[in-house]
Amino acid sequence: MQQSAVPRYPFGRKHGRDRTVKRREFILLLGGAAAAWPLAARAQQAERIRRIGVLMNLAADDPEALARLAAFHQGLQEAGWVVGRNLRIEYRWGAGDADRFRRYAAELLALVPDVVLATSGTTVPWLLQATRSVPIVFTQTPDPVGAGFVASLAHPGGNITGFTNFDYSIGGKFLELLKEIAPGVTRAGVLRDAGVGSASGAQSRPQLRRLGWSCAQSMCAMPPKSNAALRKWRAARMAG
Repeated sequence: MQQSAVPRYPFGRKHGRDRTVKRREFILLLGGAAAAWPLAARAQQAERIRRIGVLMNLAADDPEALARLAAFHQGLQEAGWVVGRNLRIEYRWGAGDADRFRRYAAELLALVPDVVLATSGTTVPWLLQATRSVPIVFTQTPDPVGAGFVASLAHPGGNITGFTNFDYSIGGKFLELLKEIAPGVTRAGVLRDAGVGSASGAQSRPQLRRLGWSCAQSMCAMPPKSNAALRKWRAARMAG
């Protein structure tokens, strides 16, 4: 009997069956992948866009504010968050005005953001007043514990956390340096910002006593009132 020019199983019957099974598996795999492609595309299209609310303490044209926002955007992109793809950012510019802080905090929370960024300690109280559930992250806040924003630095508690830009526990070191520079100093005054809590005075007074200095007064002031306080101290001839 004449044989076919093309053998039915060129590598033997056993190998042919293996090849047939492998071909079937490949087709099933390819078909499954093809079916999955539209699902993957739909999942990518349906990726939820996260929303961040930002309450700025500065004006929209402030160079420092613009520099901070540029760094903020860069950090987000490095973490995989891109505006227009999976992220939307809502900005409100308070420009140091308390009425704006209050109004803009309410506006941002009405947009139901996933998280709110408070760019200074002056904006935090208004956000806490507006929500106790939406996460708040603060920056440029000198004394969040003394201001009552968090329970402690290690365990903030509530819906708020963030970054402090000063550790008042090192305030005593500043006084020690002053003592080395000016050994004749015997009196000092503590001038602190009324908006950042009481830690500055609480941390400095014990050190003043250890140095043998008298603390004339602890003032709560912000410019321009701080200038008036300094003039008052100068008139009293405070040596420090």
